[in-house]
Amino acid sequence: MTYQAPIRDIMFNIEHLPPEPEAGAAGGGIELEDVGAALEALGRFCSDIVAPLSRVGDETGARLDGAEAVLPEAYTQAYAQFAEMGWQSLPHPEEFGGMGLPRAAAAAATEILNASDLSFGLCPLLTDGAVEALLLTGSDAQKQKYLERMISGQWSGTMNLTEPQAGSDLGRVRCKAEPAGDGTFAVSGTKIFITYGEHGLTENIIHLVLARTPNAPAGPKGLSLFIVPKFLVEEDGTLGGRNAVTCVSLEHKLGVRASPTAVLEYDGATGFLVGEENRGLEYMFVMMRAARFAVGVQGVAVSERACQHALQYAQDRVQSRPVDGSTKDAAPIIRHPDVQRMLLRMRALTEGGRALAIATAGWLDLAKQGSSDAEEMAEFLVPLVKAFCTERSLEVTSLGVQVHGGMGFIEETGVAQFYRDARILPIYEGTTAIQANDLLGRKVLRDGGATARRFAGLVQETEQSLQGGNAQAQAVAKRLSEARQMFEVSLAWLLETAGKDPNAAYGGSVPFLMLTGNLAAAWQLGRSVLAASTKLEQNEETAFMTQKIATAVFYAQHILVECGAEHLRITEGSTSLGDAAVNF
Repeated sequence: MTYQAPIRDIMFNIEHLPPEPEAGAAGGGIELEDVGAALEALGRFCSDIVAPLSRVGDETGARLDGAEAVLPEAYTQAYAQFAEMGWQSLPHPEEFGGMGLPRAAAAAATEILNASDLSFGLCPLLTDGAVEALLLTGSDAQKQKYLERMISGQWSGTMNLTEPQAGSDLGRVRCKAEPAGDGTFAVSGTKIFITYGEHGLTENIIHLVLARTPNAPAGPKGLSLFIVPKFLVEEDGTLGGRNAVTCVSLEHKLGVRASPTAVLEYDGATGFLVGEENRGLEYMFVMMRAARFAVGVQGVAVSERACQHALQYAQDRVQSRPVDGSTKDAAPIIRHPDVQRMLLRMRALTEGGRALAIATAGWLDLAKQGSSDAEEMAEFLVPLVKAFCTERSLEVTSLGVQVHGGMGFIEETGVAQFYRDARILPIYEGTTAIQANDLLGRKVLRDGGATARRFAGLVQETEQSLQGGNAQAQAVAKRLSEARQMFEVSLAWLLETAGKDPNAAYGGSVPFLMLTGNLAAAWQLGRSVLAASTKLEQNEETAFMTQKIATAVFYAQHILVECGAEHLRITEGSTSLGDAAVNF
């Protein structure tokens, strides 16, 4: 179960794909070389310490001992090293002990950690989201009390939204928060699907919980956000007594088995209001956006892991003679055209997803600096990262099994685990349909398609630059132009249809998201071609740059062309969808 962090490709993306220099690694006084050194060190740690946990965690899993979740001992040891080396602190403010790396570098770190082991990476991922939520919505006293220890990895964080009767419909949340008369609240209710809701890796777990106060409005507007620590925290920062929150069970899952997914029972637990009452969902969306983006990066991560295993196997596995007759002996299967096609598709989808994620991280950093235009573009791109990269991870990990042939179906090779682990990614933090409805409803219809048209304009600018390049650049430009035009026609159809037939419009929302995500990834690969071409002209890293361009051309001619099918599903498929659904 080996893994090597793809540092060169990551650093190429960080250097060239954020929208503005200040949103990249060179911003804020942080040099590219320093970012590269940090990511290389993290890569070594993950290769040596975390990646070997993947098989152990899958076979052993987390288990419940009384009310305590127990992970394999190797996880406890690895997490202690992870925290001691300061890896949790990479993206967070120096004011609270963080390293202050830009989000593009933080996204790369998330990929490396989760490619090593999704189960292990989920604990830091949720803590990052909780930290971000408290940074933006917590009081100064709450920040001082919790953030330094969370950023150090000494404490971890969770998000508590889902309940048995609510699912993704948060307006049905019933968890109650009664004022206790001393400024705190007594929180009672049941929360399900809480990732790392109970474990022993950290000294404390800081739960962020959605609950209703008395007389709160019905529906989602009546939710408030509370900090409910596993152990209460004294004024001097030391741990006090155990809070009234109990893990009553752990879920038995298809994949990510070492990540404890808890059912938590709150029985008058002491909670601390974050911000104002009845604004909890608004605050929680801060954490949800961070988590959704990170889950998209997890899709890239598991894809990279599957790519590396499939490539190694294809180089080693000898079977059948080449169809071109170049030898009469059996050859490694990497010599066979369809195996090459599968490996290249896996690589192109992975690199396209990585490029999209790191570029989006740059937009998020610009938004954080106060740019409203960047905020709108980041909001538009995040559901693409989440849904497109996770849906494609299912394809990539499935192809990884296929490259292995019959051995891929055998658990000992490890590649079936990647497929199983990846299956949760399009589901949690909002299913693909939820992301698609968000993209169409909140990001497209709300502003009449203005941000979507601006996105198309940026793609067109890249097309025009590519058209002035060599034959490979022009080939990418041609397919990019065709896909953009399909996007624009689909956009116009949705804008026209949504008001008069919302079922037809929203029936095409997932195809629209997949079309848009495909186009967005290709756009970033097109920008990669421009950067790599410049490097080639300067005779720099010719092998890497040549491969980078070749991968982009493959993407354009094998993957981007699928936008045509999505376009037809949107604009011509609504009638058959409606007719067929009548019988349900």
